[in-house]
Amino acid sequence: MSTRIEPTVLRMTALATLLGGLLLAASPAMALYKVVGPDGKVTYTDRAPSDKPSQSLKTNGASADTASLPYDVRQVASRYPVTLYTTADCAPCDQGRNALKARGIPFSEKTIQTAEDEKALQRLEGASNLPVLRIGTQQLKGFAVGEWNSFLDAADYPKQSKLPPNYQWPKPAPLVAVAPKAASSPGNGRADAPGNARQVTPPTDPASNPTGIRF
Repeated sequence: MSTRIEPTVLRMTALATLLGGLLLAASPAMALYKVVGPDGKVTYTDRAPSDKPSQSLKTNGASADTASLPYDVRQVASRYPVTLYTTADCAPCDQGRNALKARGIPFSEKTIQTAEDEKALQRLEGASNLPVLRIGTQQLKGFAVGEWNSFLDAADYPKQSKLPPNYQWPKPAPLVAVAPKAASSPGNGRADAPGNARQVTPPTDPASNPTGIRF
């Protein structure tokens, strides 16, 4: 004997699941630090090292500056900050970015440019395909304007832009940002010495995509 679930019940269940994911308390902004030990072992910590250089991984808790936003938009953005992960030469990434701006959604954009960025994305989001959209604690993989708008609606973002005419979205930034190097003692200033972080130089050809990101 089977039980038939009415369509109305299915819709209510789906809506409850949607709202449940968004109503979880958003994590406060934080940063992860990649530390390379003298033995070459890599560890991650939420405390900034005081005795050695590190790489700061901008996490999904980071959000756009909300100081210049209208009050109601600022309240939503503080509860459900929006972060967009993108890469170069990615049509769905461009479409997603344009859709967020057209709706007037304040968001931070993190770009995947290097192998280090790719590793950080895998660690933070468990994803290798782009774009990835983060609304509070809710993750959306790939661009689907209907799905994105549904979750933005559930978070109570305005359906039409309320941003001031002079609003400037934050510039896209690499996911992995190398922190300033600590003072080094003589004989220990080489960038590739144990305990020192090496900055990964982004590819000079913007058309290349050596990270292996698929979209």
